[in-house]
Amino acid sequence: MSRPTLLALQVLVAVVCIVLWQVLSTVPVFGKILLPPFFFSNPFDVFSQIVKWFASGVIWKHLGITLAESILAFVIGSLGGVLVGFWFARQPLVAAVFDPYVKMVNALPRVVLAPIFALWLGLGIWSKVALGVTLVFFIVFFNVYQGVKEVSRTVLDNGRMLGMSERQLMQHVYWPSALSWMFSSLHTSVGFAVVGAVVGEYLGSAAGLGYLIQQAEGIFDVAGVFAGMFVLSAFVILIDFGVTLVERRLLVWRPTASDGRG
Repeated sequence: MSRPTLLALQVLVAVVCIVLWQVLSTVPVFGKILLPPFFFSNPFDVFSQIVKWFASGVIWKHLGITLAESILAFVIGSLGGVLVGFWFARQPLVAAVFDPYVKMVNALPRVVLAPIFALWLGLGIWSKVALGVTLVFFIVFFNVYQGVKEVSRTVLDNGRMLGMSERQLMQHVYWPSALSWMFSSLHTSVGFAVVGAVVGEYLGSAAGLGYLIQQAEGIFDVAGVFAGMFVLSAFVILIDFGVTLVERRLLVWRPTASDGRG
């Protein structure tokens, strides 16, 4: 399937969902509105709220703060996950010793950690970054660790037989093997970095998209809540697109799905 066709189908799904939402929230079906506007609002009101935010410029401050928190959480969590994942994969004894502790920390509910980070780091940007890091780190860590462990023994043996040093093996064997796993995790981590920032803002902040959503929810402004979620979704898609561009640049050697066809 060509890229334009795929994009058209994706847009079609969004249009159908929005049209159904508008119809079911405004047009009675058998004498009853299936999606009461008080609880579900409607696309027109949500779109109007988004336009109002951007026209007045109020959204830019909140977007900037959430963007800074998300990028910091994404970068710190990703780098930490990559480095520790490589270290554990190359040091089986270290991995075995710390395995139960890694699983224990990963099992902690992040919502419980949010108030603790706020207590330790205050209500500023770093408590939100810390929450995002805890979400991103383990996703990247487990994927990188598995990617390095999945390196073909045949390729490793051939490399050693050709006289490759450990540094050359890391550069030409381990790193390429882990890249595919790493970028797979990064696409997921983008959303979690933003979620960490927004949840932290929602629980205690004076600015950010989470703050906007919390304020709208506090006055039962359902259109504002949905508007915040739509802006947040578009925000995540843009960041994920940036990750995709980097992935295409670094994984130019990887065969595409169409390779090998006649």
